[in-house]
Amino acid sequence: MANQIYTQSVTVDGGAVRGIVDGNIARFLGIAYAAPPIRFQLPRSPMPWEGVRDAVEPGPAAPHRVGPFPMIDPTPLIGHGSDGGDGDYLRLNIWAPQDAKDAPVMVFIHGGGFIVGSKDAPVHDGSAFARSGIVCVAINYRMGIDGFLPVPGAPTNLGLRDMLFALEWVQRNIAGFGGDAANVTVFGESAGAMAIADLVTSPLAEGLFRRAIIQSGHGAMVREISVAQRLVRKLAKVLHIVPDADGFRSVSNKMAMDAVEKIAKPTARLDLRGEDGIEPVFGISRFIPVYGDDVLPEKPIDALRKGAGRDVEILIGTNAEEMNLYFVPSGVRRKIGGLLARWLLGKSLPEPVKALRAYGYKQKGVRPGEAMTRAMTDLVFRWPARQYAEAHQGKTWMYEFDWRSPACDGELGACHGIEMPFVFDTLACASGPKGLAGVDPPQALADRVHNLWAGFARQGALPWPQFGAFRQVFQLAQGQAIHEPVMPAAAFLLE
Repeated sequence: MANQIYTQSVTVDGGAVRGIVDGNIARFLGIAYAAPPIRFQLPRSPMPWEGVRDAVEPGPAAPHRVGPFPMIDPTPLIGHGSDGGDGDYLRLNIWAPQDAKDAPVMVFIHGGGFIVGSKDAPVHDGSAFARSGIVCVAINYRMGIDGFLPVPGAPTNLGLRDMLFALEWVQRNIAGFGGDAANVTVFGESAGAMAIADLVTSPLAEGLFRRAIIQSGHGAMVREISVAQRLVRKLAKVLHIVPDADGFRSVSNKMAMDAVEKIAKPTARLDLRGEDGIEPVFGISRFIPVYGDDVLPEKPIDALRKGAGRDVEILIGTNAEEMNLYFVPSGVRRKIGGLLARWLLGKSLPEPVKALRAYGYKQKGVRPGEAMTRAMTDLVFRWPARQYAEAHQGKTWMYEFDWRSPACDGELGACHGIEMPFVFDTLACASGPKGLAGVDPPQALADRVHNLWAGFARQGALPWPQFGAFRQVFQLAQGQAIHEPVMPAAAFLLE
């Protein structure tokens, strides 16, 4: 690049890399933490290279397809779709303070329902964390069929195994970028947060991170392997292949994404409810981690109660109106009738009418879609996060993001993902007429939230009491901790 100032080279697994200097930040993009993945095989170390490799381009993302999203531009949040390029997408980005030494490290795992997203979405650019004295890392991982389908004859949870492989890379290599491998905070949103909540309990993750920030996630979005194999058989039938590793290896990325789209529809005949009659993702995604292997020997909530992850300090939270993201821009919240609301919720919950009534269904002035949206916000996100916080035996703080976005004519509110541009202090990319944060979101709130996250990564300190028996939840926009009562959803999600 013309007039570009390069960093000094850093030796990592495989060879030497150099990034670029941007003000007082050193930025390294697209470093390979693993070799290009071979379908349904464990991650492997990158092939060695000669000389110094320029880490200035992000490289491809894992194969995924981004569908249309009415009223909001999703690109800043999840990036563009990808065909996987040459397959060399197990890469990471690093933003570091220039001349950093023994700086705290934050490793970000992106969301996207375990089927979309990448490390390169503009909303989670790590520059602000570098300016705050943090070495920030963002990673790609395998998704969808390749990452989260328990195919007979292949290792399970390959997407989680990629994350573990990347975290091991950080332990070996981050000192070269000025980071302290003994002070790593892993953080993520949505599917990334779900994965982190799981990894807190994994015996394979011990010693890889000291703290975890779980944004709109928890450990309940997991399936028994036997239940998830219903998805294996359904996809194999759609693809006209044998439901084993060899059969799925014969499938192109395009064929795989076509099949994923087909079985994602609510009308697809696919029952993924467990023995308790609950489908833990409520139809948002078919792909989630499984338990009963060496990565997750048991259900994360059960492992937490037995003391797993007690040495990890946790900040966990949700947004006040999570499901608005799914039902407001699409018009579903306003248009859906009672019969369809009951049918949709009944595909995932044994007593849908009782749950809807608990959230205002049949009450004067409450549309069926509004009751369904409120119920699912608590059932899918808010209450399971509280269950996770209560089960964790170590230090645990809880937050609620309560600022309401004015997007979608003021109806989007404190929806799923809205905290992201505040956490990363990247409001510019999420603002405007089609931005998630709408027009003129409050920079002062971004300063507050970003500083809270950075402070937690530095010292594990937060200015409000732990969750505990008093159920203290810090409202980020209000700037105060409140005692939170038990939600109506508790009656329908018994653990």
